Amino acid sequence: MNKSQLVGYVAEELRLSRLGAATLIDKVLEGVQKGLREDQSVTIVGFGTFEVKDRKARLGRNPHTGAPIRIGAGRRVGFRMGKSLKDSFSPG
Repeated sequence: MNKSQLVGYVAEELRLSRLGAATLIDKVLEGVQKGLREDQSVTIVGFGTFEVKDRKARLGRNPHTGAPIRIGAGRRVGFRMGKSLKDSFSPG
């Protein structure tokens, strides 16, 4: 599902215009981004937790030449599924 399909789903389920649904989704995503910038994590009970994680600098390899390259330290966002989401994927 891409964003356009998600907008269509939300619009239909909540009986909103596509513009209203798109605005709603954009604001939710902005809130998640703001929470990650300020608090380093965002938890949506039952769905999961988004967390900012630091990555150490490391040595990698150029896939074309095989030559070693230095990969700098950085930050990334990780996601841990909540119980309800995890249970929806388990068989039975």
